[in-house]
Amino acid sequence: MNEEFVKRALVIGGGIAGIQAALDIADAGYEVILVERSPSIGGHMVQYAEVFPTLDCPQCIMTPRMVEIVQHPNIKLMTYSEVKKVSGSAGNFTVDILQKARKVDTKKCTGCGTCWQKCPEKVTSEFNAGVAKRTAVYIPFPQAVPAKPVIDTDHCRYIDYKEYMAGGKKGKKPPECRICEKLCPVGAVDWEQQDEIIREKVGAIVIATGFDLMPVANIPEYAADPDILNGIQFERLLSPGGPTAGVVTRPSDGKIPKEVVFVSCCGSRDPEHGVPYCSRVCCMYLAKQALLYKHAVPDGQAYIFYIDTRSTGKGYEEFIQRVVGEGVLYLRGKVSKIFRDGEKLRVYGADTLSGKRVEIAADMVVLGMAVMPSEGTKELLKKLGVSAGETGFVLESHTKFRPLETSVEGIFVAGMAQGPKDIPDSVAQGSASAARVLTLFAQGSRSQKESVRV
Repeated sequence: MNEEFVKRALVIGGGIAGIQAALDIADAGYEVILVERSPSIGGHMVQYAEVFPTLDCPQCIMTPRMVEIVQHPNIKLMTYSEVKKVSGSAGNFTVDILQKARKVDTKKCTGCGTCWQKCPEKVTSEFNAGVAKRTAVYIPFPQAVPAKPVIDTDHCRYIDYKEYMAGGKKGKKPPECRICEKLCPVGAVDWEQQDEIIREKVGAIVIATGFDLMPVANIPEYAADPDILNGIQFERLLSPGGPTAGVVTRPSDGKIPKEVVFVSCCGSRDPEHGVPYCSRVCCMYLAKQALLYKHAVPDGQAYIFYIDTRSTGKGYEEFIQRVVGEGVLYLRGKVSKIFRDGEKLRVYGADTLSGKRVEIAADMVVLGMAVMPSEGTKELLKKLGVSAGETGFVLESHTKFRPLETSVEGIFVAGMAQGPKDIPDSVAQGSASAARVLTLFAQGSRSQKESVRV
């Protein structure tokens, strides 16, 4: 350690693990830069309807923490940003961060909502996982932090118009539009705003980049169909703040499904599809979703196909028993094929306890897809010089004794960036990684004092 030791931390990822790490470090009196690639912090947790096993409202838990992040005097929040380059070593990292242009002046913007309410261009909503639309100028969800919109330059009509007029696009001339600019009461729309590289010095880094779900297309036995959803898509239908206000309807025709099949281990524990590990959370969130479906559609029937049930957390087994007691039918076996048959989805499987084939004519199917490292994790780890395991998650220095340290001193990992885990474990790792950062800062202080005495 030397006199250039920087007592400032960088947290990459604004999900629950990253938020916990950032708050703990900041509360200890140190500066934190929190970088999130999407326009708002919150991660996947804010997409959920309720969380197991307590069925708490995730927005009620997360929103106060998100607000605390943006109001904390020791935290610099950089949303819609990405880490582009990292150099240096523990105590003195130099980080180049790409701040992408929102095309909105956030200092002027009041978040009134006029622009996104009036924008005529509709595109697929990432926050709603494809089961609803958003406008080209948008905030991801009503409780977004910061509550300042982004203009999606890939779909904005005026951006297309400018490119067409400059000769960069062929075909039919797009409309000039600019409705957002014309209606903005404070003149916050800034078409000339450009991407910017911001260089920061930090002493420690926490990787909390979260997860993505395996695409359904990776399993061809499950045909592409609007009524075959992954877990996050079904969460958005269950959520009172979702596109259907919590009314469970089929995306294909808007009808209420009376029979829903939930399929666990879709890609998980399946070396053939490249994911040999257990995704850990699927058993529990499918059970929760089946229970919430029964609450939403009391006369509906839910089926869960499972290999075996892994309910290892506090109160988890009791929750599974509650789900069974409320009429959800568990079938031990794998689903071999799903296909469209008129208005129904035919689900072919097997019940290994009875040794019989099972065929269900379902209205909707929900797949517990494998948890995978988030998009861009591989490239980020290369920039950081951090090793990844065979499955793509961050490789820890020692599974038992150094589960938070990476292959690079001063860089730590938390949450699902390290591997599949539930919310309590992600929060615990967020706090634990913060503790490791604070320990490093304390060691840096002692080294500085020793070098002064010498």
